[in-house]
Amino acid sequence: MRTEVHVHGSLYLRKGITLSQIEAGLRQWMEYLDAESISEMRSLEPSEPGVNYDQSARVLDICWTGEVGRTFQRSLQATLADMGPLLEHASEVELTFYHEDGRDEFQLLFAGPSAEAIHQVQRRLMLTDVTGLLSRHFGPEEVKRVETLVNELFDRDWEQKSAQAETDFQPSGSLIQFRGKKHLH
Repeated sequence: MRTEVHVHGSLYLRKGITLSQIEAGLRQWMEYLDAESISEMRSLEPSEPGVNYDQSARVLDICWTGEVGRTFQRSLQATLADMGPLLEHASEVELTFYHEDGRDEFQLLFAGPSAEAIHQVQRRLMLTDVTGLLSRHFGPEEVKRVETLVNELFDRDWEQKSAQAETDFQPSGSLIQFRGKKHLH
């Protein structure tokens, strides 16, 4: 069974990275799509650019929709891991599955030059989300207390990961399910 999916994000590349290196990093996704080059990674939605490399800004912009099967997510995660060494810093990539029953699943995946860089971008996003939610109901002192706790949790998590001496860090994500109408942005 095929499912419609939308992939959205920007990957910021290190200086000196070439198009052939980028295409090598995207190889697993390109093979999944049976694409020979980035220019063939077109979106089903005509208004979306697909996968676009801006050489002057050193950015790989992704705004791509397609119909995929069960192994797509694994292929995308492997691609993000392969792209990691080419990146200047870590970034998030949004992945949205649109199911036939009207249910949407949203997931954030991460890619970066190191496990620590990915961990820091996850921390930053969590702090932004928590601060935004809490500041609607609570004052700055209460929000600051929760921010401190979140930072402590991330510090402890990093210490545990470091103690395990993980040498093969995989991009991770969190799955959030939404019910509602399809929306791309």
